[in-house]
Amino acid sequence: MNKKYVYLVTVGHFLCDVNMGALPAILPFFILHYGMDYSSVAGFMFASSFLSSLVQPTFGWLADNTSIAWLMPLGVFLAGMAMGLSGLFENYWTIFAVITISGIGSAIFHPEAARMINKFSGDKRGTALSIFSVGGNGGFAVGPIIAVTAVTAFGLKGTLIFSLMATVFAACLLYLVPKMNADIARTAALKLKDNAGNLPSSAAKRAAANDWPAFARLTMLIIFSSIVVSGLRSFIPLYLVKVAGVSPAAAGSALTLLFIFGVVTTLVGGFMADRVGYMKVVRFSYILLAPLIGIFSQTTDPLLCFALMVPIGFAMFSPFSSVVVLGQTYLAKSIGFASGVTLGLYFSAGGIVVPLIGRFADINGLALTMELLTGFAVMTAICTFFLSVPKTEEAETLEPETSPAKE
Repeated sequence: MNKKYVYLVTVGHFLCDVNMGALPAILPFFILHYGMDYSSVAGFMFASSFLSSLVQPTFGWLADNTSIAWLMPLGVFLAGMAMGLSGLFENYWTIFAVITISGIGSAIFHPEAARMINKFSGDKRGTALSIFSVGGNGGFAVGPIIAVTAVTAFGLKGTLIFSLMATVFAACLLYLVPKMNADIARTAALKLKDNAGNLPSSAAKRAAANDWPAFARLTMLIIFSSIVVSGLRSFIPLYLVKVAGVSPAAAGSALTLLFIFGVVTTLVGGFMADRVGYMKVVRFSYILLAPLIGIFSQTTDPLLCFALMVPIGFAMFSPFSSVVVLGQTYLAKSIGFASGVTLGLYFSAGGIVVPLIGRFADINGLALTMELLTGFAVMTAICTFFLSVPKTEEAETLEPETSPAKE
């Protein structure tokens, strides 16, 4: 594993996802300053997701067929610059537009970044993806801190801090990415030289196959889990403010606690998967998540709400790298596309549904909204029982204790 480049791309992942992490923490301030309702602010979550969910698989396809060096820096720049501009406008549709651009920037970054991680991971793909995932989860964790601090100190114009961070790191990436691609080409050439004259084995041929039915079942799981994650990101701060009676700043800190613990459990989930199997980690985590959200929906005690962020964070984030690995293994010939779909849908598909959930919240209240999210968590758990062991020689790694014996 090329740790230097894995960590560099991970930092880029952090600075890309810090913007999406900041958005839910900014929503209560839009309500406070502009008098928006739940449906309106939930529309901003939709704005960050609706085009990116379509664009990201497209850029994943491009990543499989050609390497475009400036995709990663462009993605970081658009994601941060647009989010930084969101606090400068009062017009609803102008804010909607710049948040949409921020979501597109995120969609541009992720597939090429995941492809790079796969190239630099060597024989430690699970570890590298876990480290990469920590960057994203860290961004979601720190985003609310930065947003609440900046907006509290400078008003909504404080969001410009995200534009500044994105511009600086995008410039660094623009300089370094060509060097990364040169290293990839050099490594591939050496590997080709070492393997010259060797015919591919039947196992290697099987490993290069795409299992589309299995990937389709995984996609359904990702969609349901995305609804749960996006719903929790959007409505936990609002729930804490309106139901538990905490301040907007304290509500934002709950998301920080959730995602900081997610940073740790992403790594823990990756290590667990190496020992007991990726699908076992996915199944256990999502079965655990549903009752935890159910408990959260029934409490108005702020201390208990904050305490629940720890186990909810574990159940939400521990299966993340396992889901990405499964997707890349099901579509072994189309890793960029698989990464685009798994990462794209995980972070954006739920955002498309959030406005409908926001309308549900306006009519039925936030407590029933959390119960609705519990139902989606149950559907996610059910989907885990329809996953299959990948038909590759890596099946033993993915499910070491239960994969069938080789023929």
